[in-house]
Amino acid sequence: MTLKKIKNNWRPVQGEPLTDLDKKVLFHQNKGFLVPKRKLIKTTEQIEGIRKSGLINTAILDLVAANIHAGMTTADIDKLVYDYTLSQGAIPAPLNYDGFPKSVCTSINEVVCHGIPNENEILRDGDIVNVDVSTIFDGYFSDASRMFMIGEVKPEVKKLVQITKECLEIGVEKAKSWGFLGDIGEGIQRHAEKNGYSVVRELCGHGVGLKFHEEPDVEHFSRKGRKGMLLVPGMVFTIEPMINMGKKDIFIDEEDGWTVCTEDGLPSAQWEYTLAITESGPEILSY
Repeated sequence: MTLKKIKNNWRPVQGEPLTDLDKKVLFHQNKGFLVPKRKLIKTTEQIEGIRKSGLINTAILDLVAANIHAGMTTADIDKLVYDYTLSQGAIPAPLNYDGFPKSVCTSINEVVCHGIPNENEILRDGDIVNVDVSTIFDGYFSDASRMFMIGEVKPEVKKLVQITKECLEIGVEKAKSWGFLGDIGEGIQRHAEKNGYSVVRELCGHGVGLKFHEEPDVEHFSRKGRKGMLLVPGMVFTIEPMINMGKKDIFIDEEDGWTVCTEDGLPSAQWEYTLAITESGPEILSY
C-alpha cells in the first residue's frame, strides 16, 4: 500500500479542539493507513437504536429456529418473518429493496445467498438453508443470518456449516478497535482454506445502521499483511462469510436477477452478525 492511494478521510471538526479519538485516527492516517470517514462513526444514541433493531432481528431468527422443519416451504418462512416483524412495529428491510419481492432471503444447498422464497420450494430432509433477516425499527437497520440443517444432513455438509460458523467467530474475534479490516478477512480465509473450502469473493459484509448498506465493504478474504481500513470505535458493520464446499466461483440466476449459486453445484454456507466496534471489543448487535 502506497501513500498515493491513501485518502485523507478523517477531518477534525472545524473550530473545535482535537479529541482523543481524533488524535488516534489522525496518527494512523498520517502513517499512511486507510481510515474511515467521520460519518461512519455512530453516536451512542445511534448504536442504541441499532441495538434495539437488532433485538427484534435476533428474535425473528429465534422464531424461525423454533418453527423450521422439513415439509415447510420457503414462502412459509417469509410469512413467519413478515408477520412477526410487523407485530413488533418494525419493517422487513429486504421487502422491495431494489425490487427484491420478499421479506427475507432463503438460500438452500448450492444457493450462496439472496434466494427468493416461494411456495413451490419445499425444505427436505438433508437440506441446509440460510435464512437472512434484516430489520428496520425506528429508522435503524440490523442484519443477521443463520444456517439451519433439516433432518439428517450428510456429515461432510454438517462440517461445512460448522466451519463456516467458526469462520464468522474468527472474524468477530479479529474485529478489534485499532486493528484493521484486513485482519478479519485474513483470519476467515485462512480457516476456510485450511479445511479445504473456498471463500466467495464477489460478495461481502457491509456497514449498516442508518442505511441497509453503508461503507465499509467487509471482505472475507485477505492476503497476510494487507491491512485495509482502520477499525475505529463506533463503526457498525456485518461480517457474513460465504464459504463454498467446492470452488469459489458463483453465478447469478438470469431469470430472477437475485439468486446467487455456486458454479459447480456444491453446497455453500453463510452465517452473519451485525456488530459494533468498541474500545473493549466487538459488541454483537444481532445474531
